[in-house]
Amino acid sequence: MSNIASAFKNGKAFIPFITCGDPDLETTGKIVREMAAKGADLIELGIPFSDPTAEGPVIQAANIRALSGGVTTDKIFEFVKELRRDVKIPLVFMTYANVVFSYDAERFMARCCETGIGGVILPDLPFEEKDEFLPICRQYGVDLISLIAPTSADRIAMIAREADGFIYVVSSLGVTGVRSEITTDVESIVRVIRENTSVPCAIGFGISTPEQAAKMSQYADGVIVGSAIVRQIGEYGKDSPAHVGEYVAQMKNAIK
Repeated sequence: MSNIASAFKNGKAFIPFITCGDPDLETTGKIVREMAAKGADLIELGIPFSDPTAEGPVIQAANIRALSGGVTTDKIFEFVKELRRDVKIPLVFMTYANVVFSYDAERFMARCCETGIGGVILPDLPFEEKDEFLPICRQYGVDLISLIAPTSADRIAMIAREADGFIYVVSSLGVTGVRSEITTDVESIVRVIRENTSVPCAIGFGISTPEQAAKMSQYADGVIVGSAIVRQIGEYGKDSPAHVGEYVAQMKNAIK
């Protein structure tokens, strides 16, 4: 069992996402520590990939910047090991199945266990194919986190019943990115999830303002924000930790 559940123990969880190595790993470390200090309950660390199919232009650009800077999966594991000296909140990786395959799935999960990564989110892994990774994840105590999208429909109950860690509720169709409004009926999706599991669920994709975060937190156990944070990092570069920390504090305050 991972420590992911602890992120949801003290009210609604705020879950920020960043791409490791954008603009460099030293800055990523400063941002993670700042986010943890300002109220983040769990942090999603993106392992950059050359073809991030679920990502919009903001996070795609971050992937390109990180890869151009020479970031590798091995360097990210070493980075997390260093981070774990003082960052105690749950951490999960968000990446793509190909990254795990090419690293070797068993070696990848073993290193997650060794460095204190509680879970893995693979947005391009269909639910029906999760058994390629699930036994190895469970062997090393790493949660394979399920995604439920507006298109999941009849499969919501089935996915929820087999979920580990937390459930990532995708609020909007399409790729990641800031949206002016969220029109999906997330309330009914969460209702079906609650009928089938006690595993917490968090809503992501498109949330960027405190008002959106407050609204989404009424339905779910947590709120996930990626593009709005990655956009700040793209704008401020090495000066971004203070800006991101201030933003995280505002968002956490909005969902309390």
